[in-house]
Amino acid sequence: MTTTAPATSTTFGAISLAAATITTGLLAGVFYAYACSVMLALHQLDDRTFVDVMNRINTVIVNPVFMLSFLGSVAFTALAALGHLRGDQRTVLWWILGALVLNVLSFLITSGGNIPLNNRLADVHTGDFATLRAQFETPWVRLNILRALANTGALGALAWAAHLRRG
Repeated sequence: MTTTAPATSTTFGAISLAAATITTGLLAGVFYAYACSVMLALHQLDDRTFVDVMNRINTVIVNPVFMLSFLGSVAFTALAALGHLRGDQRTVLWWILGALVLNVLSFLITSGGNIPLNNRLADVHTGDFATLRAQFETPWVRLNILRALANTGALGALAWAAHLRRG
């Protein structure tokens, strides 16, 4: 005897997986854009302008649209995992859990690395901008690349989960 999942469970799983994939993709795109354009452009600026512009970017990026993808990538991926706990969805669940680990890793890199660097940069309003920049730029760029890779890996895992789910 074969049992089918209730329609609401199937719909919840599909919607949460789609939301996880979209928010993760948007976040990976933001971090990718920083890696291949924003930070390259800022690197060409003088130290004072670099610090001023980076501080401005760090202020304006904290907005509802960005926060939806930043927090949503983890939250929707967790919800997608919950929506795929059924035994017939185990293979899909493993890919979603892999994506969740990568999304949490990106969140931790951002929260424990990029944001503290941003806060230190914002705390200095005058002084030796060259030293401030030297302490900020290289570590921030490296952390950004790591979180971009984590979110891109999560996006790939979610896309594969969606493919398996359809199959």
